[in-house]
Amino acid sequence: MTVTYVIDGSEVTGPERFWDVIGEAVNGPGGYFGRNLDAFADCLSGGMGTPDDGDFVIEWRDHALSARALGHEETARYLRGLVGRAHASNQQRLLAESAQAAEGLGPTLFDRLVEIIRDRTGPDTLRLL
Repeated sequence: MTVTYVIDGSEVTGPERFWDVIGEAVNGPGGYFGRNLDAFADCLSGGMGTPDDGDFVIEWRDHALSARALGHEETARYLRGLVGRAHASNQQRLLAESAQAAEGLGPTLFDRLVEIIRDRTGPDTLRLL
């Protein structure tokens, strides 16, 4: 039987809140399902709360609200925050991507999350409502 995990887009006010919302959707109150893009991708690969057979869907309700909250402005802030923790070889790229996002260009955090879900689970796993 297919398991459905629901993300309430009205609760996603930034990346930190997204990690809380997806963690609780998959693993219950206080649940973990990644706290950054790489960890989220790893969690979607299995063994972190989703069914072993991969028979699940993510229903992202009010996704337009999340798309606004995880838009270019928040993406620029998020990327700037990564610079200090990144390896020196990645810092210039992160700064350039942050500057691009600040200008309203390039993929947003919302775009990246959607891409990760579709890449790791297939195109039919995510339902944007």
